[in-house]
Amino acid sequence: MSESLSPNLAYLKPSETVAISNETKRRRAAGEDIVDLSLGEPDFDTPRLVCEAGIQAIQKGFTRYPPNAGIAELRTAVARNLSLLSGGRALNPDQIIISNGSKQSIFNTCFALFGAKDKVLIPSPAWVSYPQIVHLCRAEPVAVPGDPEWGLKVSVKDLEAKYDKLVKGLILCSPCNPTGATYSASEIKSIAEWAHAKGVWVIADEIYRRIYYGNGPAPSFLDLPDELLERVVLIYGAAKAYAMTGWRIGAAYAPMPVVRAMAALQSQTTTGANHPAQWAAATAFGDDRVEPDVVKMVAAFRRRRDLVVSRFRAEAPGVEFVEPTGAFYFFFRVDGVTRLHDYTGSAFCERAMAAGVALVPGAAFGDDRWVRMSYAASDKDLELALDRLLNLIKVLGDS
Repeated sequence: MSESLSPNLAYLKPSETVAISNETKRRRAAGEDIVDLSLGEPDFDTPRLVCEAGIQAIQKGFTRYPPNAGIAELRTAVARNLSLLSGGRALNPDQIIISNGSKQSIFNTCFALFGAKDKVLIPSPAWVSYPQIVHLCRAEPVAVPGDPEWGLKVSVKDLEAKYDKLVKGLILCSPCNPTGATYSASEIKSIAEWAHAKGVWVIADEIYRRIYYGNGPAPSFLDLPDELLERVVLIYGAAKAYAMTGWRIGAAYAPMPVVRAMAALQSQTTTGANHPAQWAAATAFGDDRVEPDVVKMVAAFRRRRDLVVSRFRAEAPGVEFVEPTGAFYFFFRVDGVTRLHDYTGSAFCERAMAAGVALVPGAAFGDDRWVRMSYAASDKDLELALDRLLNLIKVLGDS
């Protein structure tokens, strides 16, 4: 039967992170004691004011088709929010388009910009959906391996080594899923200058920008001069910082011709995002009373990050890892945990699942020497998972 399917799906495979989460849910429903640290989803409830705004929207009858590109109130709130994060720079709400989650925002952007024979550079390890989305556009994803000595980030030199005349795009995530690394302001500027000189489009995925452990929000492409933003599309959304994964609200800020193209594409696929959810998101982005909830969540993620890092340093000193400066992921290397020094992330995750912890192997992100742990979990669950994982690492090291 598969031979009759469209060639559009030739490279398509299900999301590994979703598949692992579903398997974990199945095992837990069957009575197995498993701590799920596989999925990138905040464990907090959506802020109360945001929920009330969604309920009020339903009660007010905002249940019909919304404007295709998003309600004006939400686009204005997103523009204001991004402006405040970047020193008050002026942003035009008309350059913002709302979609059904940031994943659709990325898909719409790629579909509007790339096509057959185009190449898109993707720093690796990378979120599982980037290469899949590029393939769906009939373009070619090109992995650019990050430097382990530099938090698995890439430099202009690394990008230049993979560049040729067919390269039309670059997808850069900062703070990064899966590593938790964050590009500095100077690193972002250097990459933006390189892309501008080459005429390469940059898709800047900044969905984790608010979850940053430095001062203020994470550095952004929006901190750069206007001339460096001519070929930049910035991806944003409500899912992570506002604990709204299930509300499905993503946003993109782009030059007007790209916004119009994305809006036309969306009008023929999903049309506008969930109408009541848009009103809820407008409160998340625009009501200053929600800010304490965000601050509280980020503080909890920071505390959990510190716990994970300190315990790995103390109890597994030989295990290499990327020290997270943003997002809520801990990316650690496992190929050296046994005396054979060839252990894979996939094998480690199988053993971890048997020990009662669900993780994602690095193969899902392009490098199976590593494993991703999400610390978006309760303190109690995280402590239990760390007990199990660090014991497993000790057992493997002794075997």
